[in-house]
Amino acid sequence: MYSQPQHIIGLVIYPDMTQLDITGPHQVFASMPNTQVLLLWKTLQPVVSNGGLTIFPTTTFDECPQLDVLCVPGGVFGAVEMMQDTQMLAFLQKQAQSTKYVTAVCTGSLILAAAGLLQGYRAACHWAFREHLTLMGVEVCHHRVVVDRNRITGGGVTAGIDFALTIAAMLSGEDTAKFLELMLEYNPAPPFGFGSPEKATHSLIQAVLQVANPLIEASKAASQQAALALDS
Repeated sequence: MYSQPQHIIGLVIYPDMTQLDITGPHQVFASMPNTQVLLLWKTLQPVVSNGGLTIFPTTTFDECPQLDVLCVPGGVFGAVEMMQDTQMLAFLQKQAQSTKYVTAVCTGSLILAAAGLLQGYRAACHWAFREHLTLMGVEVCHHRVVVDRNRITGGGVTAGIDFALTIAAMLSGEDTAKFLELMLEYNPAPPFGFGSPEKATHSLIQAVLQVANPLIEASKAASQQAALALDS
């Protein structure tokens, strides 16, 4: 006899997203017992992420069931577009009314904030975009994973695995999360130790910011526009 999964986790996808924001958590969530993982988009057409990896949605926004976890990834200019996409924002707002946990990784936090779902909460974000969360009335934290009531957010890109293991412990217990951590051999040892602005040199930080400047400026403008809309 078919048994319903104990947990249903919905991972939102969209064009030009950062695929590791989703594929990292997906690996953890798909390994959890009694858990169904859905990949959500407007249609069932393939979605091409930043870098060219094609991901196939499994469920549309319209057909999405009630979720236990809603997760939004970050992205490049696609994330900026989603901050202004009325269909995306409406879907997130609707799901947030009943979802147990509303979550995001990297600049996915900006999309949640643009939907009005992080105001009054503490949240994490990719380090280069923290100021933009502040513009939208969010209390920004520099931690790798931030849990504030039923809002759970991860920092930039690779924090998605830490984020997912945190959620695994909340849903299935700490022993299960420890099991998954070992099974996946999640034992990071960065070869250079420059993976955060607190550890990197000033010149390296400036080099990254210079390359990312067009995206940062576009994200800032979208954040300012969202802040005005939320205040109106």
